[in-house]
Amino acid sequence: MNLTGKVALVTGGSGDIGGAIARCLGAAGAYVVVTFVGAADAAAAAVRDIEAAGGKAGAQQLDQRSPQDIEACIRSVAETHGRLDILINNAAWNIGIPFPDLDALTPDIWDRVLETNLRAPFLLARAAARLLKADGGGHIVNISSAGGISPGSSSIAYSSSKAGLNHLTRCLAVAMAPDVAVNCVAPGLVENTRMAKRLPEAVAKGARAQAVLGRVGQAEDIAQQVLMFVTSTSITGQTMVVDGGMPGAMR
Repeated sequence: MNLTGKVALVTGGSGDIGGAIARCLGAAGAYVVVTFVGAADAAAAAVRDIEAAGGKAGAQQLDQRSPQDIEACIRSVAETHGRLDILINNAAWNIGIPFPDLDALTPDIWDRVLETNLRAPFLLARAAARLLKADGGGHIVNISSAGGISPGSSSIAYSSSKAGLNHLTRCLAVAMAPDVAVNCVAPGLVENTRMAKRLPEAVAKGARAQAVLGRVGQAEDIAQQVLMFVTSTSITGQTMVVDGGMPGAMR
């Protein structure tokens, strides 16, 4: 799977899953732009790893709750590289609030989750549409969650944002066809990630117990599914769950 000559933007590439995706795309030959909010050191480490393996990459700060930052980020990619072939909407934010604790899910928390996890992927796709449609067309892969399919995750807000992202994937697949393929990967529990550590322990234990393969998904599994999507020429509007086989997310 050769992505030589392609440019990929991975939001939240400083994180565990985003870093795995960035390294995978870099190993396949793409120039990878790794975005981060505050974790500059982690973003730099991802860039170093890609370069050490013979790839090319750079880091860029992005607060994706800011529409102005999103526009500036895409403008910078256009000015620096003249193209964008792959957009990975990976960056997200969560907080552990058990579903029954409705009072703890304040309007401010709700807005932060939805702005980061759902509004930003749309704004990034909109800002990048012209670049993605050029040079023979491109790919968007949204990183969602099994919690957007079945009601269980770090919070109601997180599940709702990811359910919206699953449907946004389908809507963008229609809106951006035939030039851009839009797909989605929906991880379940991914061990040893910052996101997983914010899950209520009961949710994490339940995921481990339900996975019919005896193991939950790993960051590298998600990265490989992303690579499959961005090298396909005939798949769009699909959400692939990577969770070790939890019956609640089997659709």
